[in-house]
This record gives sequence, structure tokens and C-alpha cells, in this order.
Amino acid sequence: MPRPLRVIAASFALLLVTACNSASTGGSGGSSSSSVRGVTADSIKVGGIVSMTTASGYSKKDTDLGARARYDRANAEGGVNGRKIEYLGAEDDGQDPARNLAAARKLVQQDKVFAVAPMSSVTFAGADFLDAQKVPTVGWGTLPSFCGPAHLYGFNGCLVPTPGGTLNQTWPEGLATVLGGARGKSVALIAGDNDAGKFGIRTFTQGFKAAGFRVAYAKAVVPATSMPSDWSAYTKEILRSGPGGAAPDAVVSVMQTPYNIGLFTALKRSGYKGLLSDPTDYDPGLLAKAATRQALDGVHVLLQFQPFEADSPAMRRFKADIRKAAGGQDVPLNMHMMTGYMSADLFLALAAKSGKDLTVESFQKAADGFSDTGTLVGDRAEPKGRKESFGCGALVRLKDGRYEVAVPFRCYPPIPFG
Repeated sequence: MPRPLRVIAASFALLLVTACNSASTGGSGGSSSSSVRGVTADSIKVGGIVSMTTASGYSKKDTDLGARARYDRANAEGGVNGRKIEYLGAEDDGQDPARNLAAARKLVQQDKVFAVAPMSSVTFAGADFLDAQKVPTVGWGTLPSFCGPAHLYGFNGCLVPTPGGTLNQTWPEGLATVLGGARGKSVALIAGDNDAGKFGIRTFTQGFKAAGFRVAYAKAVVPATSMPSDWSAYTKEILRSGPGGAAPDAVVSVMQTPYNIGLFTALKRSGYKGLLSDPTDYDPGLLAKAATRQALDGVHVLLQFQPFEADSPAMRRFKADIRKAAGGQDVPLNMHMMTGYMSADLFLALAAKSGKDLTVESFQKAADGFSDTGTLVGDRAEPKGRKESFGCGALVRLKDGRYEVAVPFRCYPPIPFG
């Protein structure tokens, strides 16, 4: 073939290859999917980070089952814009900062994931690394790391905001409803002696005061790494913190289940008759032991999603997805399943809005104008969720060995945080 014809033929072949590559990524402006970490023409690789094991015995392992259930349904429905989710499962950080960072590095540098969803732990040492590596990360926004960074998303928004953000008022407003109003009522707040506990005390102090409560006690003093065997030092101080040295009307614990069992048992043995509340003990599995049922009986638990007792289409779908992922068994539902499920759900919604040409940039662009309504956590919107919570929730109460809805799921106007 003469040289000019060879040049023309080669140029034509190059144009065909370029056109095919452009079509495979959704347009001539996109990059080949092979150049995007964790994304191929037919798959999206996702991993998770969850506190499966802890020194206290507390476990969030079912977060992984919840995420898997949601990804399984997405794949059964055809995936996201033609791509199936390749979910690698969750790395166990043991609730240890060093292991959390190591898990983040492994998922990105070794496993080459596109995203981390879910991320659920009381520590998030890997946050700066994931954000710097531009890894979309979705989890439970109970840590300050979820408030502000461009690539980190709380499935129900930012729950511990920085000044300039807002506070979710579900807990104080819900307890005010139970108590017949906040006026003249006092509350004691207690948390672990760690960064999350100290920040929680700060935020909830402001929230309860804004709702009209008198905050009689607010301390992050309980050792976070070793559960007390004797709670008397804490209970004595709490029980004298109300007006005139009396007991407060409510004691609110911002701690995990083993700590709550110890604290609430000690308070009850001291004769406390007021309201007890925490944000973690909504788990039918806790009811298997008589001592645990007794310790948690009467406790009002904060939920930031629809209660399992709700009979909505979204809740029925959630239960069916969990049952299928559990091999067709009716496993006891718990809030960790919901955490994983809704982390995956928000990731899937944002990935779907990103279009066929999925890149970190297209994902971020989709997030900057995202909103939907009527989910299990209420209405969602980004980038609002980087500074504010989605503001919805409910309270359930453990009574006679079963949970009942004390305050139905609803959305409350947030208040400015400062």
C-alpha cells in the first residue's frame, strides 16, 4: 500500500478506536472507564469500614449486612447505569484509629475501590486520607469528619456540625413531647471521655437548651477505653444535679450499649424514676438476656430513621432486602443494618445521577445538585448535608420486652449551631 494510503488508513482506524472509547464512557468529553479507579465498563468496586469487633464487645457488624442487602437489590435491578456493584465487604477497624486509617489505605491503594460505603465507627482517622484521595465515602455522620470535606457524606447529613451549620432537634424535641413540654424540666447529659463524646456534649447541650430544657449536668467523663465496674461516682453526681440538689427529669447517655446498661442499671438501683434515653439501644438482639431487658426497660431510644414498626412501602422493601441478604431468614433487625443500608442507598442515588460516565468529578457534580424525598431518613439534599442534618427522626421505647413507638417519625426545623 502506498505510504499516503497507509497514513489515511491508520488515521481512520485511530478515529474508530477513539469513537468506541468515547461511546463506552458516555460521551466524547469523558475519560475511559479503565482510567477511573474502581470503575470498569460493567462494574463499580466499593468497600466498607465498620467496627466489627471492639474491646467492650459492642459490634456494628450488621452494618455490613445492611449495605450488602441494598447493593444486592441494586444489582438485581440492573445495577447503576449498566454497571453492577462489586461490594468487597467491610474492613474491621476494631474501633481503633490506627486500624481505621490502615483500612482506608488498604481499600484505596490495594483494593482500588471507587468508593467507601459504609463507614461506621466512633473513630475516623482515615477521613483526611480518603478526602485527599478523592474517594467518595458515605457513612453515619456522627463524627465531625463528615461535616465539610468535599468527598465525605453522612447518609442523614452532618450530625455534629461546625459553627455556621445547624443542629438536628429530633432528640430534645422528642423528649419534650414525652415529658409534656420542656419548660421547667431538667436534663443530665453524659458521654465518654473522647473527642466524639466531648463534641456530642457540646452540641446536645445547645440543642436541649434551645428546646427549653435546663441542662443540669453535661460531662464527657466516662473512660472511653475501659468500662467502669463501679458507676457510683457518676450516678451520685447526676442524681444531685437537678434544681435544689434533686434528680434531673431526664438522663441522656451519648454512649454505646454496654456503657448504657451499666449506667442505667446503677441509676435504677439508686431509685431514679425519671426518663432515660440514648441513641444506640434499638436492637431486638439485646432482649435475649433478662438482665439486659431489665436494664433497658423504659429507655427511650433516639432514631434518625423510620422505626421498624412503621408500615411504609420503604420499610417493607428494607425488610425484604435484609431477609434476602440473610439467606431468606427473618433475622432480628437493628439500627446497624439501617446504617449500612442507607449509606449504600445514598451512594447509589448519587452514582445514578452521575450518569454513564462515572468519575469522581461527575459524582461530585451530581452531589452538588442532589435532592430526593420520602426516604427512610426523610428528605435528603446535597451539598446541604455537608453542613446540616436532614432533621428527621423518632423515639422508640422498650416496654415489657418489646419496642413501641413513643414519638412517631417526623422532621423538625434545625437550629443554628455556634
